[in-house]
Amino acid sequence: MSKVSNQTVTVQRLKSSDPGFQKTLLDSLSLPSADDHAIDAVVISILADIKVGGDEALIKYTEQFDRLSVNRVSDLEIKQADLEAAYRSLPSEQAKVLEIAAQRVRAYHEKQKEAAGCRSWEYTEPDGTRLGQKVTPLDRVGIYVPGGKAAYPSSVLMNAIPARVAVVGEIIMVVPTPDGARNPLVLAAAHLAGVHRVFTIGGAQAVAALAYGTQTIPAVDKIVGPGNAYVAAAKRRVFGTVGIDMIAGPSEILILCDGSTDPDWIAMDLFSQAEHDELAQSILLCPDPRFIDKVNESIQRLLPQMPREKVIRASLQNRALLIEVSDMSEACQIANVIAAEHLEICAQEPQQWADKIRHAGAIFMGSYTSESLGDYCAGPNHVLPTARTARFSSPLGVYDFMKRSSLIEVSAAGAQTLGPIASTLAHGEGLQAHARAAEMRLKKK
Repeated sequence: MSKVSNQTVTVQRLKSSDPGFQKTLLDSLSLPSADDHAIDAVVISILADIKVGGDEALIKYTEQFDRLSVNRVSDLEIKQADLEAAYRSLPSEQAKVLEIAAQRVRAYHEKQKEAAGCRSWEYTEPDGTRLGQKVTPLDRVGIYVPGGKAAYPSSVLMNAIPARVAVVGEIIMVVPTPDGARNPLVLAAAHLAGVHRVFTIGGAQAVAALAYGTQTIPAVDKIVGPGNAYVAAAKRRVFGTVGIDMIAGPSEILILCDGSTDPDWIAMDLFSQAEHDELAQSILLCPDPRFIDKVNESIQRLLPQMPREKVIRASLQNRALLIEVSDMSEACQIANVIAAEHLEICAQEPQQWADKIRHAGAIFMGSYTSESLGDYCAGPNHVLPTARTARFSSPLGVYDFMKRSSLIEVSAAGAQTLGPIASTLAHGEGLQAHARAAEMRLKKK
C-alpha cells in the first residue's frame, strides 16, 4: 500500500496483491458511525413531537431549522398554479431540457412497467382452481426532495414519474426551502412530473409528517427519496408505519477501466461523485499502473479548475481509492465485493465485463457513458442503493409504487385434493382449527 501525494490532493493507492488488501478495501468502504447515536437521539425526539403535536410541532421545527415563520401549515403548501407558473417562467432552454429529461424518464419506466412483473396475472388448473397475483398501485406516497445546499429537479423527476406511471393515487412532495428560497426548476419539475401536492418542509420533521400525518398533511403509505443523515435516520425509524425505498448513504462511483479511455474523462467522472459531499466515494480499478498515474496527473491538473474544489478535495483525500488489479476479470470480482451505487465500465467491448457483474446499482457501459448522463436524462432511475446494499437491493422503479396480492380461488374438486394435504400439515403443526377448516370442505365418502 502506498500514497500518491502532491501539493494539491492526496489519493490513496492500493494494489490487489498487497497483503491484507481485502480487509483494507472493506475498511475503506465503511463509514464512521460515531455521530449515529447523537443523530438518532435528535430524530427520535422530533418524530415523537410531530406524532403528538402535528401541525403545531411542524411549524415549530420549520421555523427552527428553515427559518420560516408561518401561522398555518397550509401556508407552506405550494399551489398547482404556482408550480405551473414556475414552469412557465423558465428560460426556454431550461424548459426544453427539463421536458426532454422527463419524457425519457417516463418512457423508460413505462417500458419497465411492461417488463418487470408490474401487471396482474392468473392461471387455472385442470380441476378449476384459479391462482394468480393482483398488482395494485399504492394509494398515497411521499417523495422527499433535498433542498438547502443545492436544488435537485432531477430528483423530482426520478421519484415522481415512476409513481405516476404506477398510477399512484396521490403524490405528496416535501422539499425544504431555507429562508423561503424556492427554486423554480424544482417547482417546474414537480409540475411536469405530475406531483399532486407540494409542501416546503424538510428534515426529520417532514418524514414524520408524511409517516404519521398531521392536521394538514395526510399520512402516506410509503416514503421515497434521498436526504441527509437526519432524513435517513428518520426513514429508518418510521419503517413499519410506512414503507420506505431505501436508506441512502453518501454517493459513490466505481470505475473499471482497461486504460483505453482518456484519463481526463476518468478524473472528471471521479469528481462527479466527489463533488456531492465530503463523504462521497470515488474508486478506480485498473490493471495498468501507468494509466493510473495518468489519471492521478489529470486529477491534480483539473481539480483547481473545479468550482467545488474544496468538497472534491476533501472527498478524494478522505475516501477515494486508485486500485491496481491484475486484470479486468479481477476488477469485476472486486467490483462485486464493492457493490457500488454507480459502476462505470470504461473499456473496449464493455459488455463482456458487464456480464461478470452481479452487484451494482446502475451499470454504465462504454467510455461515452458518463454517470452524469444517468443522473439527469438517460432514462433509468438515479435513486440507487448505496453502501454495498446493491448486493440485495435495486434502483427505485415503478415496482416500488405497487404492491402484490395473491389470488386463490379453489374449486370444489380442488378442495378435495388440497384439503388432505393442508390437514396433515396443520395437524403436524398442532393447529387443529386449520386442519378442521380444510376437513370440513371434504366430501363425505
